[in-house]
Amino acid sequence: MNYDSLKKVIDETARECGISEYEIYYMSAFDASVSALKKEINASSVGESGGLSLRVLKDGKMGYAATELLTEDEMKRLVFKAKENAENTEKPDTVGIFKGSSEYPRHDFKEKELLSNEKMAEVALELQNAAYAADSRVADGTQSSVSSFGFEVRLSNSWGLDLKNSAKASVIVTEVAVSDGNESNSAYSVEEYDAGMDLGKIAADTAKKATDNFGAGYVESGKYNVVISGKEMKSILAVFSPVFNAKYALMGMSLLKGKEGEMIASPVVTVSDTPAREEVCVKSYFDAEGVSARAKNVIKNGKLITLLHNRETAKAYNTETTGNASKSSYSSPVSISPYAFCIEGGENTLEDLYKMAGSGIYVTSVRGLHAGANPMTGDFSIESGGFMIENGVLGKPVKSFTIAGNFYDLLKSVKAVSDKVTFGVSGGVSCFGSADVLCEGISVGGK
Repeated sequence: MNYDSLKKVIDETARECGISEYEIYYMSAFDASVSALKKEINASSVGESGGLSLRVLKDGKMGYAATELLTEDEMKRLVFKAKENAENTEKPDTVGIFKGSSEYPRHDFKEKELLSNEKMAEVALELQNAAYAADSRVADGTQSSVSSFGFEVRLSNSWGLDLKNSAKASVIVTEVAVSDGNESNSAYSVEEYDAGMDLGKIAADTAKKATDNFGAGYVESGKYNVVISGKEMKSILAVFSPVFNAKYALMGMSLLKGKEGEMIASPVVTVSDTPAREEVCVKSYFDAEGVSARAKNVIKNGKLITLLHNRETAKAYNTETTGNASKSSYSSPVSISPYAFCIEGGENTLEDLYKMAGSGIYVTSVRGLHAGANPMTGDFSIESGGFMIENGVLGKPVKSFTIAGNFYDLLKSVKAVSDKVTFGVSGGVSCFGSADVLCEGISVGGK
């Protein structure tokens, strides 16, 4: 059955059951990937998933049910199950089913075509060959892969709301292993595929990142000016993003509760959340409750403007939802997530940051982020690699050191940000980006 037919069965059954308020959330997803190793295709996969969930309001309580079986009988059963769950829950609902926003932003999304398996294999092999050709030290273990994904989300309810969003994209991953006979290194890159991109340059740049780390030394422990690359800062931001979640704050799991309007970061720090950011492949114009999704600054020039809310937390805070309700799958409960969460750039080049640092460290890799970071307290101790900064310019490579501190203090220590923002590629709910950041007085553990 198609979606409209499913919706009709649910509506008729709900009315027969005396249910006047309900919400349907439908999601379908497709993904395929091809990988290459030793200049040969070594793996491929194709997958499809999806289903439908239903929320119904009965006697002031919300019932929930979900299914992957999209048939007429199953839709009827789903209504009865959701109604039964509403009758058996003890928790009263506080927000009801959303009637709809006054308007929804409409964007001219140019949906890309998914790559065929043949094209994915062609691109993966081209990346492999280009990587081996880039440097004589490129070694076996060098891998490349191409993935394509697409999804569609539909949200409808008894108030007449009927919303749809979809996206398609392809992503290339290049991992280059290098060896000079004495030591081995590796580097990787992840980018959204575009038909006009230079695959040879991507492979060569990734190989250079790996060979640039040959001869890496060690750094003395101490306090340093540290420039964190946008690629790594976005990963740090992602790990600590739950501190901006209003639900976490209500649960006592974020130190930002009640801090709206206060300076929590350096004046050069602005953190935005943009549902339809040009640089990211997944764009949205409504959230998982049907609320219009809008761009917003979470931090503006160091001041906390808002936490991220869904309707439930907004009511608890006596404020408006920010339109950040989310569902990681059709069957997931409503949660809160950012869209494209980003530490925005400024006017300085990366080289300017080196000069401003004078001496210090440029961090280009971090490992074990989830093990070394505690979002509840903000504390972190992260294994890192990078380059020394000497007399305002990039110096020798260094490895096996840790940067340690507290995320809240890190935001306050930012002296400058670069003019270039780096975003990750994500097919999920959230995507993260950041400019390069210069932080003062960071604890570094070395030899």
